[in-house]
Amino acid sequence: MTEEHAAAAVLDAAFEERYVEADGFRIRYLEAGSGPPLVWLHGAGGLRRSRAQDLLAAHYRVILFEVPGFGQSPVNERSQSIPDIARTMARAADALDLGQYNLLGHSFGGRVAIWWAVQEPERLHALVLAAPAAIVPPNHVRQAAPESRASLLYHHPERVPPMPRPDPAILAKQEALLQRVSGPRPDVELERRMGDMPVPTLVLFGTEDVMIPPEMGRAYREKLPNCHYILVYDAGHGLDADRPEAFASIVSDFLERREAFVVNRTNALINP
Repeated sequence: MTEEHAAAAVLDAAFEERYVEADGFRIRYLEAGSGPPLVWLHGAGGLRRSRAQDLLAAHYRVILFEVPGFGQSPVNERSQSIPDIARTMARAADALDLGQYNLLGHSFGGRVAIWWAVQEPERLHALVLAAPAAIVPPNHVRQAAPESRASLLYHHPERVPPMPRPDPAILAKQEALLQRVSGPRPDVELERRMGDMPVPTLVLFGTEDVMIPPEMGRAYREKLPNCHYILVYDAGHGLDADRPEAFASIVSDFLERREAFVVNRTNALINP
């Protein structure tokens, strides 16, 4: 087992659980580190931890938000759309008095993050979209409850610490929210507004993603005026867990230099 593979199975205990009141919700989040703020939005399966978050917390104040309606939070019947959720999460960042910050969204969280960016671009230093679900192929079918299907989420599930069996009630609650807010497809309004979104953006896909075709990254590069598209070798949909060292390295480099960042080829990353 390589050093990176061993590191993927170890999580530090540095993240502290906290809550913030925002937009009428009590929002749970985990926080660790110090430095420039990096707000992280989870995927459709809910908030999960990865070694990449620990590595990034060595240089950034990493804030892992839990979207209202996920995890142990109450049922969320108020949010009616992805833009609604994006506005709520932006108010949570305001309540933490972050000033300007970096924003990272994974999968479903990537769709929320890009709506956040088009609505309030002035608040963001940079945007990172990891396997985003904002633009998908025609007739794409979202796989429900990906944490129950590790082989779909990860290319190397054996490297990821075992997760507790999801509570069926939590899964049902989350799925009801996702079904309500997920339309329309395609999101014509979002794609129209992306063309005017000036925030420096990095789009990352794993080469072995079986949930969203990694070639969809090219659509973001075409539609966003300031976008870089990177493939991470030997990684699936949960690329931050499959390749934590590579993921943290390229994200850190991008957040530090933004438009001037250079791909570190020693981490097996390519700019197609």
